[in-house]
Amino acid sequence: MGYWNTRGLRGSTLEELINLTNELYYSKKLALVQKIPTPIKPIKINKENRTITLAYFEQKSTVDYIGVVQGIPICFDAKETSQKYLPLQNIHDHQIQFMSCFEEQEGVAFLLVYFSYYNKYFFLPFSILKNWWNQAQNGGRKSIPYRVFPEKFCIENKNGAYVHYLEALNTYLLSKTRNR
Repeated sequence: MGYWNTRGLRGSTLEELINLTNELYYSKKLALVQKIPTPIKPIKINKENRTITLAYFEQKSTVDYIGVVQGIPICFDAKETSQKYLPLQNIHDHQIQFMSCFEEQEGVAFLLVYFSYYNKYFFLPFSILKNWWNQAQNGGRKSIPYRVFPEKFCIENKNGAYVHYLEALNTYLLSKTRNR
């Protein structure tokens, strides 16, 4: 079983920005997307300030977010890296399996990736992630370099949305439709 400690808060700023963006999308009736909490069992609690200092995960998580955008089911995970690449060790086999099954059911799975080194956000379609994942499983590179993230999927902060991923999602869906 996995354990949670202060490392469990990595990416919490990114997730908070995504949560605020999702609230905006909801208020404008653009999307309904919710954060999926990972169930934890507290082991140690600081009684003075009532915070959990040690816990273990009761079960494996699937992805961070799930929802629907204008009738299109979506699921995604938020990843943050300070490197010039996205380490694939930050993505787990059960997440790949979930996203694969989600896409088999006609949903759209993806990652939202923040490169703090470049201060840039990206939408990464599952198809690209899966390709790099499969190569890594067969002895290939264990990370996805920044340079291969498509610029057309770069996410801007605009229209009041901190991580305005709907435009990148739309670009992806249009390109997917054209390639059929």
